[in-house]
Order: sequence, then structure tokens, then C-alpha cells
Amino acid sequence: MLITLEGIEGSGKSTQMRRIAHHLNGRGLACTLTREPGDTPIGKKIRAVLLDPANKELVPMAELFLYAADRAQHLGERVIPALRRGEVVVCDRFFDATTAYQGYARGLDLSIITKIHGMVLEGLRPDLTLLLDLPVDVGLARARGALASGDRCESESRFEEEALAFHERVRSGYLSLAKAEPERFCIVDATSTPDEVTQAIIGAIDARLDASL
Repeated sequence: MLITLEGIEGSGKSTQMRRIAHHLNGRGLACTLTREPGDTPIGKKIRAVLLDPANKELVPMAELFLYAADRAQHLGERVIPALRRGEVVVCDRFFDATTAYQGYARGLDLSIITKIHGMVLEGLRPDLTLLLDLPVDVGLARARGALASGDRCESESRFEEEALAFHERVRSGYLSLAKAEPERFCIVDATSTPDEVTQAIIGAIDARLDASL
């Protein structure tokens, strides 16, 4: 099973990843936690380019292909092998992030993005996508607060420096994707406490797991 977590900056995905792993292990399930971009040695180098705030001149199409390259490597090296071992793979961001950020927010042609996804994913789609949704101003305040406190790395703050309108387009894009595929997406209110968010996530995961038995 492939479970993906999506959401704008500051939605709390990293915190929930650890809790999901604890829950899955408690159910006796082996799981692999991973993320995009940057969960392979090659991917780390791509991540450094994508998230470095100094790279303001990175054009949207180049950005798109860098994410696609990271995803191709990530699938071949991490995701597909884990799925073949029968593990539950939990990924912090996946192809929906590309559609939301590079498509809806950057304005790239969605048909081009869909074509690239088809080439890279070869039919693979998440069994469950958890969209941690919250107002943009709340999420950015959290993300920028984490940068100020040192909990997040300044060298990976390129998207936090984007204008509020950019992040509004990202959120709108995510919600459009969720509306189009309600059977795959579960929207979680990320303004709730971390424990409340965890309970909502666990409920959605357990329902999907139990349905697959």
C-alpha cells in the first residue's frame, strides 16, 4: 500500500509521518517512510537545487523536470522495492504536489504535467492521499516560525519566500485535486491539535487497510 501526505507549507506532515509509522508498526505492519524531493543520494542533490532560496532564477519548466527526475530515482530506488517487499510506503509529498505547485501555482500546462507523470509513474498511484489542509496564512506562519527557531533549514526555504498569492493557488489546486478524486483523497483539518490530526489520519488509514483485507 502506498500512502501519501500532501499539504501547503506548515501543514504538519513531518510530525504526522512519525506517528503514522508508530501506528502501522503497532498493527504489525512493516513500513517505509520517505519523502520527495530528496530521499535518495541523487535526490538529495536535486533537493538542494530545488529548495535553495538563492536559486530564484530557476524557471518553472526546469523546476518541473527536476522534480520528475527526483521522482523517477525515488521510485526505482526506494518506493517500488519497498512495495514489492509487501511494506506500507508512507511518502511526504508525491506527484500531487507537482500538479499543485508547478501546475496550479506556477501556471504550467496541466496536460504536460500529466504526460510526464504518466512516463515516470507508469500507472502507480497512491492507495490513499491525506491532504492536511489549513489556511495559507496559518501554514506560512508555522513554517516561517520553524525557520526562525532553527527547526527548519534556511538553505531549504525557497518556497517559504514565495508570495501569499502563490500559496493560495497551491492550496486551491490541492482542493481541486481532492474534489476530483474523493475516493483517493481524505481531507484532514490541519488547524486542529496534532493529536486530533493524528486521530483523523489513523481513522482514514485503518478504514483503508481494513477494506483491503
